[in-house]
Amino acid sequence: MHLESGSEGTSRIEQTQVSLIRGIPDDIALFCLARVPRKYHMVLKCVSRRWRDLVCGEEWRAYRRKHNLDETWIYALCRDNKLERVCCYVLDPNASVRSWKRIPEIPPRALRRKGMGFEVLGKNVYLLGGCGWSEDATREVYCYDASMNKWMDAAPLSTARCYFVCQVVDEKIYAIGGLGLNSSDTHSWDVYDLSTNNWKLHIDSNNVPEIEDSFVMDGKIYIRCCTSAVTSHVYAVVYEPSSGTWQHADADMASGWRGPAVVVDGTLYVLDQSSGTRLMTWKKERREWAPVGRLSSLLTRPPCQLVAIGKSIFVIGKGCSTVVFDVGNAGNTGGVMVSSSIPKLNSSDDVISCKCLTI
Repeated sequence: MHLESGSEGTSRIEQTQVSLIRGIPDDIALFCLARVPRKYHMVLKCVSRRWRDLVCGEEWRAYRRKHNLDETWIYALCRDNKLERVCCYVLDPNASVRSWKRIPEIPPRALRRKGMGFEVLGKNVYLLGGCGWSEDATREVYCYDASMNKWMDAAPLSTARCYFVCQVVDEKIYAIGGLGLNSSDTHSWDVYDLSTNNWKLHIDSNNVPEIEDSFVMDGKIYIRCCTSAVTSHVYAVVYEPSSGTWQHADADMASGWRGPAVVVDGTLYVLDQSSGTRLMTWKKERREWAPVGRLSSLLTRPPCQLVAIGKSIFVIGKGCSTVVFDVGNAGNTGGVMVSSSIPKLNSSDDVISCKCLTI
């Protein structure tokens, strides 16, 4: 019988212990494990510490993205008006039985805040700033790691702010405008770089402070400003991160931006909720807005928010009531768009913001 030397035997035992799957090279094991649907990732993490570290790591997300295995889930920030506190829900749009599920409760210090930013970067959901009746605007930022399923403290904003807009461009979070502790804060914006885990403050007097909504199109951040109580005029500005410059948005485009907006394949869609719910699209070539169709009043519960996955637009209203339709095949019957729906929660929570996170 052949006996291995002590050092060789120890080395081989250690190699077996740290292998993802005993007897299989790690690259083959990753090839197999990465094809497990996202809904089972919580189970994978329970197998071993090595599997947990893999599923929670950036290598896992990068591998699934590279091989088109990643899956997109929707996260919604809501406000429970009865308890006067915020909460978060998640939806797997590809589940056989689609339903919204509550994620772990957000940190207690942020539960009753208003005017918070809500954004997604990488595998994290960020909850930024905010204020309360007896609390000034804050710099605090919390991060929900979707792989680890828990909230953590994150790098604070450069300056305190609330009632601002958040968008992501080129893997950076932009927190723009809003109210702060100083008058100059309304003309400022923070930029978060994940690689350095740091925020950088920018100030420009051309940045319009009174903001209501935003979206990203063609690498630029479009911001809708507060409308006058006297006129129905809609005013919008555009920020171009590559040059750091502000300019006025196309007036014809801004005129029809009267609700939540989403961009699908470079085309802008807006949900007009002034009378029922009607989807509009901006025709850049003709510089005009055109109706896509109405949504059934039996399915939608305004006020709603919009998110898109591929060519599917999700209209999410009170209680996370959700209507889904494909803009690539937007048929309608009697002027009402053909769609599917996802059951609402047993609540009337207002949906503040919705974002998509892909792993």
